[in-house]
Amino acid sequence: MKFVKILSAGILACLLALGPARAGEKLTIAAAADLKFAMDEIAASFRKAHPGEEVDVIYGSSGKFHTQIQQGAPFDIFFSADKGFAEGLKAEGLAVTEPKLYAVGRIVLWSSTRDASKMNLKDLDDPKLNKIAVANPAHAPYGKRAEEALGAVGLWDKLKDKLVFGENIAQTAQFVQTGAADIGVIALSLAKSPALASKGGYALIPDKLHALLEQAFVITKHGAENALAKAFARYMSAKESRQIMIRYGFVLPSETALK
Repeated sequence: MKFVKILSAGILACLLALGPARAGEKLTIAAAADLKFAMDEIAASFRKAHPGEEVDVIYGSSGKFHTQIQQGAPFDIFFSADKGFAEGLKAEGLAVTEPKLYAVGRIVLWSSTRDASKMNLKDLDDPKLNKIAVANPAHAPYGKRAEEALGAVGLWDKLKDKLVFGENIAQTAQFVQTGAADIGVIALSLAKSPALASKGGYALIPDKLHALLEQAFVITKHGAENALAKAFARYMSAKESRQIMIRYGFVLPSETALK
């Protein structure tokens, strides 16, 4: 009887060590809000190639994601709109891969009620424009570039009373879309989205007015052993993923310089 108890205990210990059967991998991605539409399509395509695997994408501002990862948020991959945040995680030992440049973003003037394609930044100094939306430059890279561009034409301080700040670039676009702002500085990738492309128009803001929006991703320390994270990182270089990014206005690393 004693032998049976010892044997049973040994079998139980082995079963506990093996743990529960794993039905499939799970991947959690933190992605800058400018990627909303492009990443939705890329993730959907990736899911088709990996049936049964769970892929969750959460969108927000790069700066806030950076802070959350520092605090232990369980993200496996971080797609930043500014390579600096990705580089910071690597330097702090919170990323296991070197930051990989996946795109250069562009900022545009966009309005849902007027043809912004015929406007430039100096046109924002118009008494008829009551509210101008930009992303919060404190933690949103697209907001920081908007601040730089408006500063370059001498309007950042002058227009401060008219500015409304989105927590991220997607919320900034929403302010304009819903009429909470007359016009905004948003990501080209959002202006090209189905939800926005049919309304108003947009004008590219010359990249010489601001630092380049070099965007990079890393696999985090949390995702170090996640095979699905590595597979998704590789998938970003696939032809289909690249075509999606180009369609939404991103300049890819291998493309020619910005015009």
